[in-house]
Amino acid sequence: MIRILLAEPMNLLRGALAATLSLEEDLDVVADLGRLDEVLPMARAVSPDVAVINTDLLADPDLRVVGRMNLELPHCGILLLACADAPARLSRTLDTGVRGFIDKQAGPRELAYGIRQAARGERVMDARLAVAVLAAPRNPLSPRERDVLVVAASGAPSQEIAAKLHLTAGTVRNYISAILRKTGARNRLEAVRIAEEAGWLD
Repeated sequence: MIRILLAEPMNLLRGALAATLSLEEDLDVVADLGRLDEVLPMARAVSPDVAVINTDLLADPDLRVVGRMNLELPHCGILLLACADAPARLSRTLDTGVRGFIDKQAGPRELAYGIRQAARGERVMDARLAVAVLAAPRNPLSPRERDVLVVAASGAPSQEIAAKLHLTAGTVRNYISAILRKTGARNRLEAVRIAEEAGWLD
């Protein structure tokens, strides 16, 4: 029996997924959660074979939870429910050691098959998501440049960006210059637009 932890923010969808997966003879949903902060403590408690997590729960800082799960529960395969409209986020998530991705548009059979693959230690990559990741432009920004651009997106001037990120104003100007060069933008506003459209700020 494959023990599954399910993390999905929408109550109705989470209930439907849990009920559908439980119809499979070899699958057992041992926990279903709506918040990411519940995932690691519950995973420690129930020791699932596979954790199915909706990427809507994962912002960049939250990727640490995935990394911690891999360290503390190496037997647990992490399978993410994702969509093709955020390929940059998928690329970053690949580096955390997840077992794979299933498209949110997939049917119950595809999800069940992916869970079985993950439980066997195999990599799972939905073809639609693989195409989206490969076709997406690579993020040219360093993590710090991304931080600067995220704060700049709120309209903050250089001094405010510097204060928020504990940098000097000169360092912020250098980062902004590098960002404009790398994105090909003429100004901050255009750089923010380009980065947002490419998913580099997700």
